[in-house]
Amino acid sequence: MNTDKQYGTVLAAIDIGSNAIRLLLSRVFEDKNIVLFHKEELIRMAIRLGEDVFLQGKISDEKIQRLIYAMRAYYNIMQVYNVKAYKAVATSAMRDASNGKDVIKILEQETQIKIEILDGKTEANLIFANHIEELLDPDKAYMYIDVGGGSTEITIYNKHKVVASKSFNIGTLRLLYNKVDESVWDDMKQWIKKHTQGIYPLYAIGSGGNINKLYKMSGKKENKSLGYNKLKGIYEMLQSYTYEERMKLLGLKPDRADVIVPAAKIYLTAMKTADIDKIYVPQIGLSDGVIHQLYEDLKKQESSK
Repeated sequence: MNTDKQYGTVLAAIDIGSNAIRLLLSRVFEDKNIVLFHKEELIRMAIRLGEDVFLQGKISDEKIQRLIYAMRAYYNIMQVYNVKAYKAVATSAMRDASNGKDVIKILEQETQIKIEILDGKTEANLIFANHIEELLDPDKAYMYIDVGGGSTEITIYNKHKVVASKSFNIGTLRLLYNKVDESVWDDMKQWIKKHTQGIYPLYAIGSGGNINKLYKMSGKKENKSLGYNKLKGIYEMLQSYTYEERMKLLGLKPDRADVIVPAAKIYLTAMKTADIDKIYVPQIGLSDGVIHQLYEDLKKQESSK
C-alpha cells in the first residue's frame, strides 16, 4: 500500500450497530515488515436502531433520517482526513429489520456511502480480524466475547488458531426489551461447553463499549486481567442503582446506563459456562477488525497489479 512514511495513511471503518453507530479513523504506518495502526479518532452516536427493530420489526422514518444526518457527517469527516479507503458495515438490528435492505439503499443514495449488512458468521470473523491474539500469549487458549446491542459473537482460539466461532442473538438491547428466549441462552451455553471442553486454562477477551466501561470502573491498570468475582461485584453494584442513579452518581451516559447491566450479565454467563476466571479487555472491537481487513484487502489489490 502506498503509505506516506512520515504521515501514514488514514483508513476508516463505519460500524452501524444496534445501539450506536461509530466512525473509526485509523492511521496506518508501514516500515519494512512492521505495520502500525494508530487510532486517530472514534466518533460515536447513539441512534438505537435496535429500539425500533427488536420491538416493531422495522426501522422507523425518524431513525432513518437520523442515520442520513450521521452518515453525511461521517462522509464529510472522512473527506477532511483525506481517507484513502473506508468500509461501512451494519450488524444485528439492520440484518433483522424487515426494511433493512431498503434503508441501506436510501443511505447510499443520500450519503454516497456504500454499506454491507454482515451476517453473524462474517461479523464474528471480522471482530477477530484485529489479530488481538498477537498482543497476548499465543500459547494460551482464549474465548473472545464481543457483546453488542443485538448479538454476541464468540470465538474460541486454541493452539495458535481459531477453532470455533458463532454469533448468538443475545444482545444488550434485546435483553433490555425482554426479546431473548431462554432457548437462545441454552444454545449459547451448550455451544460454549461443546467447544471449550478439555481446554484448560482458558482466558476470556472482552470487546464492546460496555466491557470497556466495566473495566474502567474496576480501576484496573491497562493490560491487567479482570477477575470473574470482581466483574460480578461491579454487576451487582450496578443492579443496586436505579437508571437515574447510574447517570447521576456514576456518571454513565444515558445510552450506557441501561445496557451496561445486561452486558455484564452476558459476559459473566459466558465466563461461568466456560469456567473462566479472568477476562482481558484490550479495548478493541468490530471497527478495529474492519480496519485490519480493509488494510489486508488493499495490500492484496496492490500486489495483484
